[in-house]
Amino acid sequence: MKYWQSFVAACLVSLLAFGNSSRAQSSPAELYGDLFRRIQLEKLFPDGKTFVDAVPRLDPGAVMAAYRQQRPRDKDALRGFVLRHFRVPGVNDHDASNLRDHVRALWPVLVRQPVERQAGSSALPLPAPFIVPGGRFREIYYWDSYFTMLGLAVDGQQPLIESMLVDFTATIETYGHIPNGMRTYYLSRSQPPFFALMLDLSKDDTPALAARRLAALRQEHAYWMKGAACAIASGACERVVRMPDGTLLNRYWDDKDTPRDESYAEDVATAAEAGGDKGKTYRHLRAGAESGWDFSSRWFGDGRSIAAIHTTEIVPVDLNSLMLAMEQRIEVRCRKAGDTACANEFAGLARTRKAAIDRHLWVGREGRYADWDRETRRPTPVLSAATLYPLFVGAASPAQASAVAATVRAKLLGRGGLRTTPNQTGQQWDQPNGWAPLQWVAIDGLARNGQATLARDIAGRWIGTVAAAYVETGKMLEKYDVEERKPGGGGEYPLQDGFGWTNGVTSALLERYPDIVTDLDQAETKAALR
Repeated sequence: MKYWQSFVAACLVSLLAFGNSSRAQSSPAELYGDLFRRIQLEKLFPDGKTFVDAVPRLDPGAVMAAYRQQRPRDKDALRGFVLRHFRVPGVNDHDASNLRDHVRALWPVLVRQPVERQAGSSALPLPAPFIVPGGRFREIYYWDSYFTMLGLAVDGQQPLIESMLVDFTATIETYGHIPNGMRTYYLSRSQPPFFALMLDLSKDDTPALAARRLAALRQEHAYWMKGAACAIASGACERVVRMPDGTLLNRYWDDKDTPRDESYAEDVATAAEAGGDKGKTYRHLRAGAESGWDFSSRWFGDGRSIAAIHTTEIVPVDLNSLMLAMEQRIEVRCRKAGDTACANEFAGLARTRKAAIDRHLWVGREGRYADWDRETRRPTPVLSAATLYPLFVGAASPAQASAVAATVRAKLLGRGGLRTTPNQTGQQWDQPNGWAPLQWVAIDGLARNGQATLARDIAGRWIGTVAAAYVETGKMLEKYDVEERKPGGGGEYPLQDGFGWTNGVTSALLERYPDIVTDLDQAETKAALR
């Protein structure tokens, strides 16, 4: 009996407390007074219910004290104040600390199943499941996939890495190279050759598979070097360029000289603006697409206009760094397979390429690696994030790495991450945009060359930018404005979300630097206190 008396008494106390608490709660109109009236009367949000369901980031009293102190004057300032101080449903109610969980939830959304050949379709067949970037990019892309795999590796998705390697190996066996993307209209070109680095992420090293992958890797190397014989005589042929001292380096190219199927109208317009030989302009545009940097001042003869594009005249530092990494890995794999002749051959090729990079692409007085222009026969004046590729592949000396780091701090470090270039051209691979793959190349390259502090700094800035856009939009985006820390712009198509390589690099960086999450939470609190 005493038990039931105690139970009833406790329930009565709870009900009384609940009733008092409920009566004590104030509505948003009562809590926020003048701030509330302005938000609703100025129709800051189309639906009047939106703000009244918002959650304050600080105590309501502190929010009102900040409002009285700042007194935002116009609607834009008012909106900024509200978004800093409230989580508004459907607007900015995504928590930066949940970024990693959001990425993990996206992997199944971006998975696509094997593709079978279908008459009239531009899709190329693939034997195994794969990840697409997202948005308009509904097929697998070559260099995107390496950065996507970085995230899969740390998010427990190793089977997908192996599956995508099955696809790429089969693609090389079928076509002799990995196309830009798995569409018929991409077959005439490739993209930055990351296959060798992708293989580093595999956990499957069975002898039969290793032999098959080595054969595919050598086949890809042969694709990039196919023009070597005629380049020795002519100076440049297909993807090979003979340098002034006779050594051979590589360039971006395309086997066709017609407008790109996927950007036909844009290419026709550019060729008309450029004048002269339209076929050459189309080839330069296609080669720019092979570079992955479509488009950038790196490829413009005047550094400003796409009408002055001359991509095939440029010997790029990023491509030759990746070719060096490929040759080094072929040497290692050949040696492991007991093929001493192959190992010695590729060791020699790697030594020659490393020396050529130092001789032709290193600009010591400016502390940077550069692209080389066949027309001027000297390094181009364009500083770009590609200067970090030799650090990424282990080709830089300590002195070179230190000099590049100083240049990056002075000229490429933006508020929200690494700038692509310091040049404002309206092209998407120029300022103010930053891109996930270039952040990773820089961060990883700097970290492995004794520049850990700068690497961590770039990582924090970049993840802060990605998180800010995620909180605002709920999306992971293809590119970001690293000056204003907002979604990026420019280019031939609208901004895309999804997004494979951003997801991959985000997960990889948060795995490497878990303390960044704490920084994000602190930044959010500081923003609310402003």
